[in-house]
Parts: sequence; structure tokens; C-alpha cells
Amino acid sequence: MKLLVTGGAGYVGGVVTALLTGAGHEVTVLDDLSTGHRDAVAPGAIMVEGDLRAATDVLDPSFDGVVHLAARSLVSESVRDPGPYWETNVGGTLALLEAARTHGVRRLVFSSTAATYGDPPTDAPLRETDPALPTNPYGASKLAVDHLLDGWARSHGLGAVSLRYFNVAGAHLGFGERHEPETHLIPNLLRVASGEVPHASVLGTDYPTPDGTAVRDYLHVADLAGAHLAALEHAAPGTHRVFNLGGGTGSSVREVLAAVRRVTGHPVPVVEEPRRAGDPAVLVAAVDRARRELGWEPTRGLDEIVADAWDFTRAGEVSR
Repeated sequence: MKLLVTGGAGYVGGVVTALLTGAGHEVTVLDDLSTGHRDAVAPGAIMVEGDLRAATDVLDPSFDGVVHLAARSLVSESVRDPGPYWETNVGGTLALLEAARTHGVRRLVFSSTAATYGDPPTDAPLRETDPALPTNPYGASKLAVDHLLDGWARSHGLGAVSLRYFNVAGAHLGFGERHEPETHLIPNLLRVASGEVPHASVLGTDYPTPDGTAVRDYLHVADLAGAHLAALEHAAPGTHRVFNLGGGTGSSVREVLAAVRRVTGHPVPVVEEPRRAGDPAVLVAAVDRARRELGWEPTRGLDEIVADAWDFTRAGEVSR
């Protein structure tokens, strides 16, 4: 297929693009490089610098589909300044959809998020049929796009798939996390192991969980990227499907810390701090629907996620 990948210079976008080009697809990346990196664009892909409004000039009738990853994605920033989240995540997606409709591009895979579920009332694995009640503008903007895609599929015949990511981590094919600021647990713990910072923070030790720390569902970025390829194949005209993507099991912050210490051999000092307001105690995905309908299966566990991220971190230290 000939595909447009928005946000293809980002963390997930780099891996997705690499897998797509490796599978023989022709890929054009559209990225404004506000948070992405030009060297994260996989070899073999065409790079176009621009925001989502530029899609109208990039797309043409020869394109078969779009993988839409471009978005603002910092929860705390969305709370402080929600306007840009609605403008980019919703307004930008609307511009992209209009461009796709104009040029007859009939399939789209969207990077959604577990933040659409908000603070679940139970610790049970979340299913796509559970209520989506986001607690911040980031999650609300992503849920708005899910609703937009549903209507677009019905009205304009688009084949759309929303992939609700849980906690993505790890590295693949030389592509890993390089966020600034970095808000994710595993890369922040690895910064301690590499000697970049003296300690990491454990935010909250009084959750109603077995060890008092928050439980999250970690998914290897390579497994996540593979789901995008499967979703492209299964996008059916006139339908919008939503799939949770996670490992299907939860790991507490203390369990992740133990894995980082085990893999790196470093003591990784931490400082315990109060929990962040609004952070759920447990977020774990039920992935039965993705297994059943996409034929997709997560294959890499927590230690492999940490080991691959650690290899990427050490490679970065060497290059500097």
C-alpha cells in the first residue's frame, strides 16, 4: 500500500514507519518536528515537514490509507492549557479527514489512548465496551476523535480503526523514547541507571494495590507497531472499530523498578513522593477483541521491554 504516516518522526511513529517500509509499503511521513526527530524517520520513507493542515497538499488519490499518530500528548500540559489540544488533536484530525475525503483515501488507523477511560470504577481489565469518561483534556480530545471517526465512517464510507494504547515502552530497530520533558516511568528509571540523574520519583505509595503503588499495563513498542499493520489490513469501508492495546497484565511501579534493577544491575535510587491528582490506581487492558478480530498478540514481557529500552539508552550515551 501507499500510506501517509502523520507523526512518523516520533517514538511510536518511527517504529511503525520502519515496520511498514520493511513490509514493502510505500510510506510518506508528515511531521512538524515539534516533538519528533528527523533522524527517527525510518530509511526508505519520504519525509514532509508540516502540520496536519498540510495533508491536503500531501495526499492524492494514489494513497491507500493513513496511519494517524500526530497529536499533543502531555496530560499535565493539557490541563494547564487545553486549547492547543482541541485545536491540534481534534481540529487537526478534522483537516486530515477532509483531505482524505477529497482525495478518496478510504482507510485510516488512529492512535487513541487508554486516557479515554479516565478513572475506572473497578480494577478489572478494561474492555472497549466500558464507559469512556476522560478526566483531562488530552483524553477528552482523543475520545472526541473516536466519535468523529465513527460519524465519518457512517457518513463518508471511511474504514477507520482506533487503537487505544495503554503504557507503551521499549525500543525497536534503533528507535526509542526521546521525549522532552520525559514523563514515562521506564525511561526515567533508566536515566538513573545510566548516571544521567541521581534518583527517580515514585509518585504515590498509598494506592489500594498489593504494594501501594500504581499498576499499569506495559506494551512493547514493537508489539504496538505490529497492531497498526494488522489494523490497516482489517479497516473495512463504512465501519469504525475500537481496540485496546496492552500486554493484558498489570505491573506496579515497584515491580517495574525491580525489573529495571534486575536488567541493568544498578540500584536505581528513588524518592517516594505523593501521588498525582487524578492518577487511577489500576489501568490494565482486556485485549480479547484485538486477538479475535485482528489476529494480534502481544509477545514481549516486562523484562524484554526494559532490556530493549536499556540498550537504546546505552547506545545514546555512547553516541554522545
